[in-house]
Amino acid sequence: MDSPITIEICRKTGCEDVPLPEYMTEYAAGMDLCAACERDVTIAPGEVVRIPCGFSMAVPPGYEAQVRPRSGLAMRHGITLPNAPGTIDADYRGEVCVILLNAAGEDFTVTRGMRIAQMVVAPVVRAEVRQCETLDSTTRGSGGFGHTGH
Repeated sequence: MDSPITIEICRKTGCEDVPLPEYMTEYAAGMDLCAACERDVTIAPGEVVRIPCGFSMAVPPGYEAQVRPRSGLAMRHGITLPNAPGTIDADYRGEVCVILLNAAGEDFTVTRGMRIAQMVVAPVVRAEVRQCETLDSTTRGSGGFGHTGH
């Protein structure tokens, strides 16, 4: 396994009680992100809200941080991220926030310190775009969604 990269994190003033991102098991791919809302936030069915996490960070160049749903919240409560995965670029320095969607039929309440999402740090490959007149042909061709029948 490669040596870990370092991500510098600045905790927002007044958020000392909110846990910083943390891997919860030895082989976890994602770090849990916790809510730093000032008061409980109730999300109605179908509603989308932005929840602050109480910190900003510096992702190293060549990497991104992907914000993803927590499977337990999705399965048990229908709480997901409408923009999953959300991307935090290496040049973003604002407070990390999570956009939550209540896809269930009942209200859901987010409380301060609650684990609301997970963050996966991943390398980024930047592509060079080159315009051309034609593309090479493939068996699939221009077949779209469901084209393969599976």
